Amino acid sequence: MQTELTSLLGTRYPIIQGGMAWVAEYHLAAAVSQAGGLGIIGAANAPAEWVRDQIRKTKELTDKPFGVNVMLMSPYADHVAQVVAEEGVAVVTTGAGNPEKYMEQWKNRSIKVIPVVASVALAKRMERSGADAVVAEGCESGGHVGESTTMALVPQVADAVTIPVIAAGGIADGRGIAAALMLGAKGVQMGTRFVVTKECQVHENYKEKVIKAKDIDTRVTGRSTGHPVRTLRNEMTKKYLELESKGATLEELEYLTLGALRKAVQEGDVKNGSVMSGQIAGLVKEEMTCQELIESLVKEADSLLIGAKNYA
Repeated sequence: MQTELTSLLGTRYPIIQGGMAWVAEYHLAAAVSQAGGLGIIGAANAPAEWVRDQIRKTKELTDKPFGVNVMLMSPYADHVAQVVAEEGVAVVTTGAGNPEKYMEQWKNRSIKVIPVVASVALAKRMERSGADAVVAEGCESGGHVGESTTMALVPQVADAVTIPVIAAGGIADGRGIAAALMLGAKGVQMGTRFVVTKECQVHENYKEKVIKAKDIDTRVTGRSTGHPVRTLRNEMTKKYLELESKGATLEELEYLTLGALRKAVQEGDVKNGSVMSGQIAGLVKEEMTCQELIESLVKEADSLLIGAKNYA
């Protein structure tokens, strides 16, 4: 399981934990890094000093590399970018925007920059601007999604850039990791599967909702607004989709989802909250530690890749 990505990141395995808003905090990030992957703190819309505190708490729990996901639409993005540089994290992943304005600041601190992309064009632009790798995220993922599937997107991005490509979206087990590497990726990013780990601090109702989910249980809301989001279906998604079909205004739709992710993650309101999840929820059957999960992922992927090599 040694690839260009493990060399770049200084990790044992080419597995990155997604920087999920309200979910990816220091307990989870540290546990993933300790287990050989790359843990990520999700900055989301949090103030810069909260991010600084999370970084320092992660450093208390692990001496392994970890990163911060910077959501570029956040009103605190400028300050978070500065804190990340000051604290000297190993890696920054970015989403919801273009990180070019921060690139020099981060690179001067020897921070690896890995933007999340949903198209070949954006991947090529990120490479030109100095990105060290890109996460090619398919629409099977949870949260904000693009249009292309992982199966279609990853090989096209891998063909278009020379920097390492990390596959994301629709990956839950060793089979998904092996498939991603076969498609040209040098590693994977996984979000939903890490939600159902013992170190993840989300409400138990959230975890149980994922475990009980079937293959058909995700819905994409917000297509009419241009900001589609994949979540598990519940009363909130039902109301949202009904309003969308009736041509509701952006204000009406935003009011319905105001604070909805926090409701689900922290309060356990999985009926009216936003239970963000990828389509792989149906593959998640049990909670385990990050160590147990990563070991099982690597063991299965190794077995499949060795088998494919022998078959060839």
